[in-house]
Amino acid sequence: MPLFICFCLVLLAAAGIALWPLWVRRRRERIASRPFPPAWRRLLRRHVPLVSRLPARQQLRLKGLMQVFLAEKPILGCRGLRVTDEIRVTIAALACLPLLGAARGVYPELRQVLVYPSAFVVDRPVTESGGVLSDQRRVLAGESWSQGQVLLAWDEVRRGAATPGDGHNVVIHEFAHQLDQAGGPANGAPALPSAAAYRRWSVVMQNEFDALRWRLARGEPGLIDPYAATDPAEFFAVISELFFERPIELAAGHPALYSELSGYYRLDPASWV
Repeated sequence: MPLFICFCLVLLAAAGIALWPLWVRRRRERIASRPFPPAWRRLLRRHVPLVSRLPARQQLRLKGLMQVFLAEKPILGCRGLRVTDEIRVTIAALACLPLLGAARGVYPELRQVLVYPSAFVVDRPVTESGGVLSDQRRVLAGESWSQGQVLLAWDEVRRGAATPGDGHNVVIHEFAHQLDQAGGPANGAPALPSAAAYRRWSVVMQNEFDALRWRLARGEPGLIDPYAATDPAEFFAVISELFFERPIELAAGHPALYSELSGYYRLDPASWV
């Protein structure tokens, strides 16, 4: 009898594991289909003008994603910041933009978003000359951790949301890192569908990364922010900001780059404007 009970428990556990993704999908469908709160709609119009560029179908999908995001991902205030609906709606809208085109889940590895009133300080281990390891203090407006956290400075989030044409958006930047970090450290190569896609991505990104560094070495201006030359992970995050905020200029000046991003995100923001 005990053996039979153990067998039944194993079967129940296996069934639960098998049915869990279906339960999650249906739960999210129910959440996404709820009426979008009118107060949130007003906040979007007032504080996230980028959303008004989207076609009506994409706006509906974004609102559904936002409702799932806000139901699953805690947004916590730090250093005395009280989290308001404006903060939650603004962050959710911008975080869900990169999810509009492809079914990637809703940042499955993300556990929480920490929001500071303004720039915050982090200590980073740095290897100095002679191999000595020390902590380096950095003042940041955003940070994405592979341990399931995104840190944001609210004043930078609000400024970036209010000025969608400047090509700088800390939320899009950090959530591009989250996509890049899915399954491992950020390296500028997020999950792609095939080996051929990885090869094409690698060639285009390396060529553009090298061209950016060459331009900066010559002191020439350009569309892509110099911070993108830090490393491939930052390059991907910076060009993702441009892809959503200045897509026409990116497509005109860097067509191969725009094509790769359009294929990855499965979106064509240049057609929205």
